Amino acid sequence: MLFKKDSAAATGDGDFGYLSDKDVYMDVACQSLRPTVVTEAMQDYYRNFNSCGERVKYDWGLKVDEKVNETRSNLLKLLKCSPKKYFTSFTLNTTYGLNLILSQLKADGIDRVITSEIEHNSVFLTTMQLAKRLDVPREILKRRDDGSVIMNDVDFTNAVVVLNAVSNIDGRQLKNIKEVADKTHQGGGIFIVDGAQAMSFYYEMLRGVDFDALCFSSHKMYGPSLGGIIARKSLLDRLQLSVLGGGMVDDVRKNDYILLDEQDEEIHTALEPGLQAYAEIIGLGAAVKWLPKAEKGNHILEYAGKLLDFLNSANGFHALNSETTQTISFYHDKVDSNLLSQAMSDAGIMARSGHFCCHYYLEHVKKYPALIRLSLGLHNRESDIDKFIDTMKGLAQ
Repeated sequence: MLFKKDSAAATGDGDFGYLSDKDVYMDVACQSLRPTVVTEAMQDYYRNFNSCGERVKYDWGLKVDEKVNETRSNLLKLLKCSPKKYFTSFTLNTTYGLNLILSQLKADGIDRVITSEIEHNSVFLTTMQLAKRLDVPREILKRRDDGSVIMNDVDFTNAVVVLNAVSNIDGRQLKNIKEVADKTHQGGGIFIVDGAQAMSFYYEMLRGVDFDALCFSSHKMYGPSLGGIIARKSLLDRLQLSVLGGGMVDDVRKNDYILLDEQDEEIHTALEPGLQAYAEIIGLGAAVKWLPKAEKGNHILEYAGKLLDFLNSANGFHALNSETTQTISFYHDKVDSNLLSQAMSDAGIMARSGHFCCHYYLEHVKKYPALIRLSLGLHNRESDIDKFIDTMKGLAQ
């Protein structure tokens, strides 16, 4: 059973049976909760085969290799990416993955950098830094209310294009993502996707997208604190690797080294210097197996619709969303969002307040005050929604 809709939690039953009735968690856009299968997989590693991977020949290490390789493979399968063209590497988080790629891109063949106005700072800052490093122009595209990027008269020639697939502000999706990928590659460019908000609830939209790299965070898709990159093998030709360490090389001499060949089955090590977070990778593997089954018959959009109906009809509330998504941002006419968030916390409701690392768009383009973001996950119950609405009704008089 995925969750108990209205009954008491913390009974030990279900994937989120540890949750108390009193706790209402609505901050999945920041970090999702973990089902018990994930924590159990990590405990299995620590208790039964706690060792290094890719460096040893004893049984524990071989078990680590088996589990880690399974996670790599299942992530490619989740997005239907061919292992002949793509590989999976693990990092700290989405932000680190974007930095790892953009900071190592060669200048050759790059004439411009393109991003959009609604990007998280992880994209906004790294594209800013890339443009400065290569001394090329940076263009900031507008996005429609439905999330699609406006591409009229945009020159994609030799461009590095970095866009989110799903916004962390209001869940709007990059509806024309395949067209963006095609335009980028027709111009000889590189297309990099911020998949942080897409990999839990919207991963199907990424299937068939011709991206060069996709960066994501395990902790936003019900896995442990971890990051990942799914990259096209040919992208390595565009990188000057400068973040180096053990496990990346075939040989090291006094003043030079030989990196692993692109066709080597350990190609992922090009973006994985040093030892990895094996327990976390194995936990992510459990989440990837669990996720498609757990999402069947979920009520997330139904619950989100109920939240939006209230916010759009109640006096004083203003929701940013033009569509029903699992992520909703709003503000109140008279109550500061940070104070409101604290009052929600006092009632046991956990949600983010502020500008959600999207300062440029929210503060300087739209000039919104501080906001509150409600982001729902597979652990949420209808009683959570009712509790939020009941708590807010006093402000809607």
